[in-house]
Amino acid sequence: MTPPFHSRISGLAARTLQRLRSAVSGRLIDPRNYQPPLPLPGGLSRAQIHDALTAVSIDGSASGELFGYASSDLDRFLYTLAMVPEGAVGKALEIGANPYFNTLLLRQFRPELELTLVNYFGPGSAQGKQTVSFPGFKGVADAVTFQYDNVNIESAALPYPDDSFDYVVFCEVLEHMTHDPLRSMLELKRVLKQGGTMILTTPNAARLENISAFLEGRNMYDPFSAYGPYGRHNREYTRHELHMLMTHCGFEVEASFTGNVHPDISLGQADASTLNRLIGQVRHREHDLGQYLFTRWANARVASEKLPNWLYRSYPAERMAEGQ
Repeated sequence: MTPPFHSRISGLAARTLQRLRSAVSGRLIDPRNYQPPLPLPGGLSRAQIHDALTAVSIDGSASGELFGYASSDLDRFLYTLAMVPEGAVGKALEIGANPYFNTLLLRQFRPELELTLVNYFGPGSAQGKQTVSFPGFKGVADAVTFQYDNVNIESAALPYPDDSFDYVVFCEVLEHMTHDPLRSMLELKRVLKQGGTMILTTPNAARLENISAFLEGRNMYDPFSAYGPYGRHNREYTRHELHMLMTHCGFEVEASFTGNVHPDISLGQADASTLNRLIGQVRHREHDLGQYLFTRWANARVASEKLPNWLYRSYPAERMAEGQ
């Protein structure tokens, strides 16, 4: 499943900050206070990595066609890379690899990992390949052809034996599931070795900009997409919900934080009274208000295959987990 190439950067970022400073007395809420410093791998600057990824071309597309996405989400890619331990070795499965920004970073800075890639471009061939060209992270032009398996993990089995991988990289995909995220998680768990590691990132449903939107009567749900049902966020998760889902599936958390990766949260329409109410009501949750959930998990226990009732409804009682 491939997320559409889109960006949610607010064009009102500078004015928003000014209004926040003038409207709210005392310290402003800033989720960035609770996220790690931005990791920069290989002694490179953020600008060098930015210039390389924003010039990516896929199958001869115009250079810079993905500029907006690579530029706006660069910090997310860097935080994701940092969740994979330096010196990691073994086999890694990446779900939703296209447009290959995470893949290129893993290939360059976690070179001991043997990468297997999965995309979903709709029914058709079980496998495919795409050639990615970019200027290289150190100015040496590079081109690589990535082979991938075309699999819808909500409805089809992954074409790998049990316990095939040491790492699963499952980033910005969970929110696109339309009907059965538990099935997807259990299929990923099947191919991940006992004690193996899953890196999972997904938008935070309880991010500050969503809270502000609801207070003002605005909607936080995704528009319908020309890419079809998988082209939109169908169900986002709070930090607590994600932890409940992963625990249900037999994972133990190794690292977890929320982080802001876009230039600023989109509070451009907020008025002074809304901002003052917002600050007072959510300050105790400041550490949970970032735009994205960054998590790393160990495959530690047997999963429950029953459906948690906080996430599923209207299924036969025998399929539902008790007490959830």
